[in-house]
Amino acid sequence: MKDKKSIKDWSEDDRPREKLLKKGTDSLSDAELIAILLGSGSFNQSAVELARDILGSCNNNINTLGKKTLKDLTRFKGVGEAKAVTIVAALELGKRRKLEDVIKQRKILSSQTVFDYFHPLMGDLHHEEFHVMFLNRANFIIDSLRISAGGTTGTVMDVKLIIRHALDRLAQGIIIAHNHPSGNKLPSGADTTITNKIKDAATLMDISMLDHIIVTDNDYFSFADNGLL
Repeated sequence: MKDKKSIKDWSEDDRPREKLLKKGTDSLSDAELIAILLGSGSFNQSAVELARDILGSCNNNINTLGKKTLKDLTRFKGVGEAKAVTIVAALELGKRRKLEDVIKQRKILSSQTVFDYFHPLMGDLHHEEFHVMFLNRANFIIDSLRISAGGTTGTVMDVKLIIRHALDRLAQGIIIAHNHPSGNKLPSGADTTITNKIKDAATLMDISMLDHIIVTDNDYFSFADNGLL
């Protein structure tokens, strides 16, 4: 019986590399793009079939795939360390490209812009992190910092530290952001409490708190958009 992993006998239009060369990247499915990274499949599967299995384990969600560790990926038959490293590296490049697009713009225009900035930093994490963005009067980014990192259900937020960093940078405005690894974008009671504390402290120092964004793997919640600031 012919080995199923051989792609060279397929129609040229069905071979991912040839398809990309002839029709461009837009013509390829997510599985076909991952198959190119894999290069080959296992004894019983083509690279495309293996890629489909990997995506299937993530509910066909690229953001969820981005959370997979090297150990997770090498559990698939036909995926060794080298292939796993290639996939992880490609996904990391995608995140960095997205982040650079926002950094080049430098000006915060909406809550979506804030999400686009922080999602590559926090969207794939399995633990919570708390970040602060510092803005000038025209809402251009001066700087952003990770203030703390914690467990899967929370992280400590030091109000005094946030205000000190804002004053050091002569910031006129701040935006705070943290992630929910659970995927639930809705704020908890603790999230609302800390938001109000930071806002009150910032106001005393004549600093505007413009928003608090909760980041998940594919969505976000804005306190400002929901009238909670």
